[in-house]
Amino acid sequence: MQIDNIMTYQDVVKSLNNKKRQKHLLLGNGFSMAFDSEIFSYNALSQFIEANGDPIVSKIFERLNTINFELLMHQFDNFCEIADIFCEDKTLVPKIKAVTEQLKTSLIEAVKELHPEHVFKISDDKSNSCMKFIQEYLSNDGLVFSTNYDLLLYWVLMKNGVQNTIDGFGRHLETDLTSGEYIPAEEFVYSELKWGKYKNEMTVFHLHGTLSIFDTGNDIIKVQYSNSNYLLDNVKDRINNNEYPIFITAGDGQEKLNQIMHNKYLTYCYDKLCAIQGSLVTFGFNFGECDHHIIEAINKAAKMGQRTRDKLLSVYIGVYSDENLKYINEIKDKFKCKVVPYNARTANVWSS
Repeated sequence: MQIDNIMTYQDVVKSLNNKKRQKHLLLGNGFSMAFDSEIFSYNALSQFIEANGDPIVSKIFERLNTINFELLMHQFDNFCEIADIFCEDKTLVPKIKAVTEQLKTSLIEAVKELHPEHVFKISDDKSNSCMKFIQEYLSNDGLVFSTNYDLLLYWVLMKNGVQNTIDGFGRHLETDLTSGEYIPAEEFVYSELKWGKYKNEMTVFHLHGTLSIFDTGNDIIKVQYSNSNYLLDNVKDRINNNEYPIFITAGDGQEKLNQIMHNKYLTYCYDKLCAIQGSLVTFGFNFGECDHHIIEAINKAAKMGQRTRDKLLSVYIGVYSDENLKYINEIKDKFKCKVVPYNARTANVWSS
């Protein structure tokens, strides 16, 4: 079967709407690459790191001949496990772990340097087109999940005021009103944007974290625009102060799941994916070797063997090539619900 002979994205949406079935969206790196492949590809990140990053990290890229960050860090983790048992030099494992952390840091540095400077760098045409794409889900009681760490989704939602966009963050009143002293409302002091206040109403979920969300130890906070700085500037300031965003890039599916389960925000997002009903449409997500935890979540939502309609019935997977299509057909058996590939090239996310 060839990609030109399968369903279009428009076919998928029309079919689900005719069935009056709740539909949700899962975005992968292809969402960002469709906006600009030169910025958001692994190749662009690795080239930046090789040119500007730590010499040891650059040497590893060259020696291992790969630009797959997940694979590299997975190999480092495996090596540490083996070396911890067999190597008498007890300084080796800490050195490898330090390189792993440097690779993560280099990746964050590359993202913030290559990233479009701010929301206004995205043209109105692209922003409006993407808004319509996202709105098909959020405005019809659907949820949007993303595994991307960039700010594209955040910017589109913010710029266009897409209906029902709730990420669970809100401000807490920090002014003490119990003293009985009159304090004008305009002098009230509010906290940073903290996660949790509106979590039960959430419709947008960052499964692997994102550049704008930080874990302070006590709270999950979201960086925002200020009067003097763009959002990315404020992200950079926090990174320069040795604060790092919630940002999962490393490991296989189990390792990613372990990291998810050690963060209350990520755990909540993952649990929501495990509980969706109706149908899931994916765009730019390839279900690779490091994505078993996402398949596991889909299978939990499918509730195999249970005779109920209150479960995930199908997943529509966007493919870009005949090779992608062949791969998805080969892994269909890993899913416990109906799998239908569609032609992702017809979605026109960033162009009308």
